[in-house]
Amino acid sequence: MLIGVCLVDIHLPESGSLKNKRFIIKSLKDRIRKHFNVSIAEIDYQDLWQRSLLAMAVVTQDAQFADQVLAKAVDVIRSETRIELLDYHIEIR
Repeated sequence: MLIGVCLVDIHLPESGSLKNKRFIIKSLKDRIRKHFNVSIAEIDYQDLWQRSLLAMAVVTQDAQFADQVLAKAVDVIRSETRIELLDYHIEIR
């Protein structure tokens, strides 16, 4: 059994309130969860309007599959116009 984990640091430049940020993050998390069947949660910066750290995880038997799924999920985040991807890191264990 392998676990793939991806930490994604994002900036939300147009967010003017926590309510707006939470709406954007929830929409993104729901879309990624539905499309890629990964676990995803906001793990830091919950009280900042324009910043978020997301963690995604996938459990599989194939390291290449885990890497591909997480990379595609990062691509979805990168393509979101309301979000600026600052950094991400994928680790397979």
